[in-house]
Amino acid sequence: MKTTDPTQPAESPAPGSHPWLMAGLCFVLGIVLTGAWLHHQHAASVRNSAGLSAITQSQLAQLGAPVAVRYYSLLPGSPDEALQAYAGRVAQLLDAIQSASDGKVRVTGFDVPAETNAAAATTDGIQPFDLNKGGASFLGLIMTSGTNREVFARLQPEWEPALEFDLVRALVRVATVPPPPKPAPEIARPDPEIIASIHRLIPDVNATTVATADQIFHAEFMRECEAAGTETETKMNAAQQRVMQAQAGGSAAELQAARKNLAQVQVAQAEEIRQIAARLQIRLAVFQNLKNAAGQNSN
Repeated sequence: MKTTDPTQPAESPAPGSHPWLMAGLCFVLGIVLTGAWLHHQHAASVRNSAGLSAITQSQLAQLGAPVAVRYYSLLPGSPDEALQAYAGRVAQLLDAIQSASDGKVRVTGFDVPAETNAAAATTDGIQPFDLNKGGASFLGLIMTSGTNREVFARLQPEWEPALEFDLVRALVRVATVPPPPKPAPEIARPDPEIIASIHRLIPDVNATTVATADQIFHAEFMRECEAAGTETETKMNAAQQRVMQAQAGGSAAELQAARKNLAQVQVAQAEEIRQIAARLQIRLAVFQNLKNAAGQNSN
């Protein structure tokens, strides 16, 4: 019979005498490693499901500043299902860009054809079209970062293959390259034509409130936008037709010239819309100055 000496220390368990302990540790370690692997795979699948190229993802990761994108997809009078589908794909592309930008790109979509959204689109320089089909349609976007801005006045389905790269290049420009400064509109000494237009719209400045004047100027703003859109619709259709003809049977030089002409027409119309929007703001400011001056003279 073996006896135990109470003066001697107890023997430590021999290595491997508790296999259940080692098995438990391995089990826990396996769970941790499996979870990390699954998280990595999920993140990779999210990136891959976006469908963005590696170049695009690299450029988005290097944006120098946050960029806000306002996407206008207002198609109240367009029965064109292909155009509706294209607008949806643009929205998906913008969502993918936002997801891959690590918070640098914030996209706001406007797809409800309300009057306020149409006015905002016009103010942002988005080109109206289908004016004879029950209301102006808009399909374009604007990017802003600080004072930098870039406008896609009208998104065209035929340019879809290059859209991802066009958008990313624009994002990089807006985030890193400041545009040339624009002179502030002159308010202290306004153009006599502006004053004449105010008196034409509001003969009695003293009897008209600022709120009423704002409504009158906005109505004139929408009328001028509609007139400008109608005037350039023919030019835009001709430019698009020229591109399609060059794509069908023209030379590379003809196609390049047709695309350049289309881009120039789009830029010209966007600039005209911006000028109309600027006149709206100047009219409001000058009206307030005229009203203040009239009030001081009456005292």
